[in-house]
Amino acid sequence: MEKTNIGDKQNKNWTVREVNLLSPLQLAYIGDAVYEVFIRRYLLEDRVLSVNELHKKAIEFVKAKAQSDIVHKLMDKLTDEELSIVKRGRNKKSATVPKNANMSDYRYATGFEALIGYLYLLDRQSRIEEIFNIIIKDLI
Repeated sequence: MEKTNIGDKQNKNWTVREVNLLSPLQLAYIGDAVYEVFIRRYLLEDRVLSVNELHKKAIEFVKAKAQSDIVHKLMDKLTDEELSIVKRGRNKKSATVPKNANMSDYRYATGFEALIGYLYLLDRQSRIEEIFNIIIKDLI
């Protein structure tokens, strides 16, 4: 049995077909992590905050309500392909029930995370940066 180097898997070039075969929840799984890193990096750039303060601030941006608000503001700036991914994520039934969010916000947040995951796996970094720049303008 041949061993695979972890770096090989991280550098995999995904095709649109392969990414479309993933469930919206799988896309949201990776999109959640990418967005979380973006927010944490953003919070570190200009602020001298304790780790506890950073954590509390990050929660404000990554909670379902905030992500739902973001995706609603982005809707008219998304391509048809991107809107389709958001809708797939939004419409996917989840086995979990949100603790601190209403179901509508939770579903739109899942759609937003699915979009970020989709773009990330397809290595569309410039588009992710465009979206994050729009988000940052709202944060300031």
